[in-house]
Amino acid sequence: MNEKNKYKSEFKKALDKFTDKLEEYVSTENGDWTVKGFIDVYKNIYTISSDTKIVSKILEIHIFPQILQFAEENGYKIILTEHQNYYPDLTFISKSNEDVKFAVDLKTTYRKKNGIASFTLGSHGSYFKERDKKKNIQFPYNQYLGHYCLGVVYTRTDLKEDVSETEIYRVKELQEEYETPAKKVGEREVTTVQNLKSITSVIKDFDFFVAEKWKIASDKQGSGNTANIGSTLSIEDLRNENGIFSQLSEEWFDEYWINHGSATMVKDGKTIKITNLKDFLEFKGRTDLWDKIVTRTHKATSEK
Repeated sequence: MNEKNKYKSEFKKALDKFTDKLEEYVSTENGDWTVKGFIDVYKNIYTISSDTKIVSKILEIHIFPQILQFAEENGYKIILTEHQNYYPDLTFISKSNEDVKFAVDLKTTYRKKNGIASFTLGSHGSYFKERDKKKNIQFPYNQYLGHYCLGVVYTRTDLKEDVSETEIYRVKELQEEYETPAKKVGEREVTTVQNLKSITSVIKDFDFFVAEKWKIASDKQGSGNTANIGSTLSIEDLRNENGIFSQLSEEWFDEYWINHGSATMVKDGKTIKITNLKDFLEFKGRTDLWDKIVTRTHKATSEK
């Protein structure tokens, strides 16, 4: 094992151990999120909506102290991204060797009947193609020894996303005996409950995973017209790092996404842009690698 792979193996092993503890940290004994809302100075509890942007941001804030502790215990310092649209969310730099850098993106998504809601794994644009440049990235892409996704999958308790549906509560266990609870805040009714656990959490049943980005990537873009890499939509494949490129290599992942949508080939007499892995391997003269493309159908067959 070369030195780079040694650092990567140790970092991944530590992250795996870390994520095993996170579910217990964010959950009550019955699997509900321990966050019930936010509180004002009058001890009113305002519930949050299940809007994914709100939930993901609060989840990030919730687990961030644990991430800082993890970095300290494993000899890393953390640099946060300087701008909101920069990659990655977190840069881990070894205190003993500053050349050892890892990119970690925090990703949250929720379960659906047929898998999970899609999420993206970063851009395949400027910084991904020009790997020695610093455009929209904390350090040049090629300075990172590995690129990881620390993911959270959860179930939404209430699918209503209208922020106006949030509730206001007064909690008896937070009140002093002499306090008289307000019955309204502005025009909104306040509900009194016995304790914080009486308030329904907006999300529950957490699944944490950590995976190398290339191992869980799909060959499709993750969102509309933006140059973002999509991920596999299977929770099992996320846990097991079993994406479409996982039996190939990171080099094939890199080359495919650097050329996605710009490389062209002639197929059935027509010139087409290459936007799937099978066509790309054919374009590269490597149809012998088709059987290494991981698909959901292929995986299901191999598990019988």
